Amino acid sequence: MAKKDLAIEIFRSFQTGRKTNKKVVKERETPAGDPQLLGNILADLVTERDWSTGVAEGNLFSLWPTVVGDEIASHTTPISILDGVLTIQTTSTAWAVQLRIVTNDLLASIQKSAPGVLVEAISIIGPQGPTWKKGLRTIRGAKGPRDTYG
Repeated sequence: MAKKDLAIEIFRSFQTGRKTNKKVVKERETPAGDPQLLGNILADLVTERDWSTGVAEGNLFSLWPTVVGDEIASHTTPISILDGVLTIQTTSTAWAVQLRIVTNDLLASIQKSAPGVLVEAISIIGPQGPTWKKGLRTIRGAKGPRDTYG
């Protein structure tokens, strides 16, 4: 079962004008005055609403240092999981190159230590550089502040 991206679904429903069918949630059958453990209630809620993959992905993001190790976690940040592809951003391009070399081992480690997460591939990106396309003194079609270099 593939993960559904809420933004894409909203865009598609806006684009085509169709509404997606919502899942009908049934009422609980336990008496109102009967106390229950909070953990049991949350576990039932997760299974009823089919949130198990979302919870597993949240656990992967929050337990990132234990899944990949402290050294790798200090230089990487998991960004998103979309259609089975985990996007990881690194602090430098050198770390991006090194992680691309060991992508298969990293993928096996993630699949082993984070059960329930649907990660089939890894996309590693380097740090984002500054953009010269926005700002108060921007001219359309110009190269930006770099056009005066040399």
